[in-house]
Amino acid sequence: MRRFLDHGSGLPTSPNVHEVAQAVDPSCEVVYIDNDPVVAAHGKMGLAEDPSTTAVLEMDMRETEKIFESPQVRHLLRKDEPVAALFVSVLHCIRDADDPWDLVRRVASQMPAGSYMVISQLASDDPALRTDITNFMAAATGNSWGEVRSLSQVNRFFEGLELLEVDDQQPVEVSLWHPDSDLAPRQRSQEWIEYGGVAIIKATSTKRT
Repeated sequence: MRRFLDHGSGLPTSPNVHEVAQAVDPSCEVVYIDNDPVVAAHGKMGLAEDPSTTAVLEMDMRETEKIFESPQVRHLLRKDEPVAALFVSVLHCIRDADDPWDLVRRVASQMPAGSYMVISQLASDDPALRTDITNFMAAATGNSWGEVRSLSQVNRFFEGLELLEVDDQQPVEVSLWHPDSDLAPRQRSQEWIEYGGVAIIKATSTKRT
């Protein structure tokens, strides 16, 4: 996988997606998407040293058609090679009323066969806790928060996709997904977790021009 589309990328960190990918293959290309102008400005400053393989779009990730019509993303898809679309810890920023499941479907429909969808979000099967965390985060972010969802709601993001399994589970708490240390993963919280998975797009009927 040499092409990545990072939705709701947030303020740059290190190592960021392009740094991790390009450490394996310097030809890897990454497009970051975020609707926050501060994030976009910081991202563009940090990526100025290599604009040929990295780009930042100041766009709302819900504007799928606009994103896929942008020169940066059209360039990313130019060879019709697989792309990894990342929705990491970001879909809980979208309210149910805005249908984040449809957003994921629309993005998947634009991707070449063999592409990957990487999805995770805050989840809990305790309805009262979901409401409490959602209300707290909405107040803390000036009402720019979406929803903490149940595990079954997160599972819906993967409908129509072929999930990769971890220990016969799909999706899973993200700390169980190929831990990068010899330490045993912590006991899963019974209250709330970051929950998600990785899935492959086997086929798509959408033709890009």
